[in-house]
This record gives sequence, C-alpha cells and structure tokens, in this order.
Amino acid sequence: MTRLPAEWEPQQGVLLSWPTRSTDWATNLIEAENSYLSLISAICRFETAHICVKEKETCTHVMQRLQENDIDMDNIVLHTLPYDDTWTRDYGPITVYRDSKPVWLNFRFNAWGSKYPHVQDDQLNRGLHENVSFNALELIDIDFVLEGGSIDCDGNGRLLTTTRCLLSQTRNPDMDKSAVENQLRESLGVNRILWLEHGQLEGDDTDAHIDTLARFCSADTIAYTQCTDPNDSHAESLNQMQQELYDMRQLNGEPYRLIPLPLPTPCYNDQGQRLPANYVNFLIINGAVLLPVYDVETDDISRQQ
Repeated sequence: MTRLPAEWEPQQGVLLSWPTRSTDWATNLIEAENSYLSLISAICRFETAHICVKEKETCTHVMQRLQENDIDMDNIVLHTLPYDDTWTRDYGPITVYRDSKPVWLNFRFNAWGSKYPHVQDDQLNRGLHENVSFNALELIDIDFVLEGGSIDCDGNGRLLTTTRCLLSQTRNPDMDKSAVENQLRESLGVNRILWLEHGQLEGDDTDAHIDTLARFCSADTIAYTQCTDPNDSHAESLNQMQQELYDMRQLNGEPYRLIPLPLPTPCYNDQGQRLPANYVNFLIINGAVLLPVYDVETDDISRQQ
C-alpha cells in the first residue's frame, strides 16, 4: 500500500539549495542569502535543514554565514552537489510510505516545460541518495514529469492540483487526463484527484502550481488565494477558482472549510514586471508554519488568518 503524507505530518528535515550567482538570485544575491538565513534559522528551531551547495568553496561560504548568524549547527547538514537553481520543492524527492516505510520517488523534472536549464536539477535526487544520510532509503525512478509544488495532499488519499499545470503539453504530452490520473494513483497512492481549472498568477513560470493557489491545512480545510479587487488582473480567474473550491465536496458530502488568504499588495521587480506573490506558498514544518511575507499591508491580514 502506498500513501502520500500531508505536509503537516512529522518530518525529519527540509531540503534547500543555497542561492548562488548562477541561480535566479544573481541580481539580488545578498538579499536572497539573508532570506535563506532567516528561513534556515526558523527551520533549525524545529528540525534539520539539509542544504545543497554547489562546490567546496560555496560550502565554506555557507558555513561562515550560518555561524555569523548564530544558527544551530547541530541541525544543519550540507550536501555538495551540482544544481541549476534553488527550487527544491519542485525537483527534490517526493516521500511516500509503502507498507509504512518511507520511500523516495524520483520524478522527472524539466523546469516547468523546459523553460530553463534543468539537467543538474533533474539528476540531484540520485546524487543526494548516494549520501550516507539517505542511502538506506529506497529511491524509485518514475518516468513522468511532476513537480512537488504542483500537487498537495491531505494524507488520506485526496490530492489537489490544476489542469493548467499537470495537463500542460510541455510536461507529459502523450498523456491525457485519464492517463495522468492513473499515474498519480499508481505512484502516489491517491484515490481522489481534485482538479482546479482556474487560477493563475502573473509572473508565474510554473503554469499555475497549486502551491501558489490552494493548499490543504487539514483533511477538511483548504487555504486559498483570494482576490477582492475587481480591477485587479487576477480577479476573474481567482474568483472562478474560488467558486470551484466552494463547489468541492469531501467524501462525506460536506463542503470544505475554506480560509481565504488575500492576494498581496502588488509586488514588482526592477523591470516593472509583477511578481507572483502569494501567501499560500507557506511551508509547514514540525511545530510551525513558515509564511512568506512581502513588507506590504496585506502581510498582517495573512498572519491573522
């Protein structure tokens, strides 16, 4: 029997890849490193942070920065491995339980439809598995393109995802919806797939990852990105998604309890392009929820929710 656990279940650690000048963070590397240090510091209060670093020189730099910030080194493990970018939630291994034992699934990663270089990211799980920390786990290769951020599960067999992403012709073009569902059921052990057909954030390269739109908080509760400004470019799509969530039913026929998280006050990069800021892209760890914030007025509303 295969079971995909919910994110709120007990964890042994969180996998990260350190930002470098060859990643998305090249133009604001100092700010990115500081954000990662804050993230790692929070994680280490509750569990282990496994950090991938590109080479020994980077490893030395990371160690220095961690120590400068008084981060608990007992909860830090560094792994020297090559990677293209830092999005480990998407290309890292997906853990399932098979006969109550944890197993790593190594899906193919093609950088959201071959939008960016990805060969090293696609190979990282193999290299990580060779590390003594993990080689006791079974690693299973699956010939199917799937990013971790494109799915969300309640731990009881219900999986939330989007048609825009999983049915994209740039991922598994030879598979229709039925074939994709069969693959998810076989590999992840899910028994019910909840599809969202609407919802997309500007500046999002992932083709509507579910982890920017709607997430399980418990088996009967879903937090989602809500747009209340009728003049916002997201209004129509997110309102249609909201209606889809209203219409969803649990196995007992009851509607899900829905927690709206506001679309953040618009954030833009230096080129004036709107960024896919949202509060649904949180991380649940042992004993805490890590919420992204943007130093805008909607941050406090999401903290309260």
